[in-house]
Amino acid sequence: MNSAAQAHAQRNRGTIFVENGELISVEEFPGKQFIMRVRAPKCAAAAKPGSFVHLTCDDRLLMRRPLSIMRVEDDCIEILYKIVGNGLRWLSAKQPGQTISVLGPIGQAFKPSSERPNTLLIGGGVGIPPMVFLADSLRQDTTSWNPLAILGSELPFPFAERASDIAAPWVDDQICATMPLLEDWGIACRLATLSGFDGCFNGYVTDLADLWLSSLSNDELQKTELFSCGPTPMLKAVAALADKYNLPCQVSLEEFMACAVGGCAGCAVRIRTPDGDAMQRVCVDGPVFDAASVVW
Repeated sequence: MNSAAQAHAQRNRGTIFVENGELISVEEFPGKQFIMRVRAPKCAAAAKPGSFVHLTCDDRLLMRRPLSIMRVEDDCIEILYKIVGNGLRWLSAKQPGQTISVLGPIGQAFKPSSERPNTLLIGGGVGIPPMVFLADSLRQDTTSWNPLAILGSELPFPFAERASDIAAPWVDDQICATMPLLEDWGIACRLATLSGFDGCFNGYVTDLADLWLSSLSNDELQKTELFSCGPTPMLKAVAALADKYNLPCQVSLEEFMACAVGGCAGCAVRIRTPDGDAMQRVCVDGPVFDAASVVW
């Protein structure tokens, strides 16, 4: 193995921790959605927007479950998930004070370019958490970022949406629903759905994003970059939107995972590289990839 390949293979050493996390709180939302807060100091200290954790759900289940980190505060991480299968059902039944084995943080993070401060964050469903984490990171950075978050869900949103006080002249005034947390951070946000929720855009997140991008001047587009996480069909549409406007775009892919640390390669996807197409692991080579490099 040459030195470059060896460095690539070892780049995750010393960055992934296993610790017994303490469940601090769990909050349930409609649609069997949960926000869980876990005290995991090592993971919290090393986590970056786009990274995820691999959690033990229950003693009855051998395999862990990969879940995106939505927020880091002090020595705690916050995770948003919805019940899919017994593992997450058992996880949702845990009570504050119980211990959860946390493996993480795992994966390559989003890398915003300071040359493109107009950051468009597009999150769908359980792809919302990495966008919240990225927004939190941008607001705490000294760079003058100008983020806009567009979030979509067909289930009720896992927060009590409210009317935004931040102007959005590129969209009809009736499209005013926002995520309160982002609003409190001073970050513009609009919501999209096909479920007819009040104040939300009636359509796909990419349709709403297209409205914003079409309102920008050429100079503004030169300073714009897209970031996204959500189901694969949505990410494919986001990649097409980025191509339409000739904009850089980073996407966080979703795949089934077994080990989540690069050993089993069960989450591999086809990626274009300078040396031709190659299979890369979503867990440690991703989950964040250049959207133009993904073979959809």
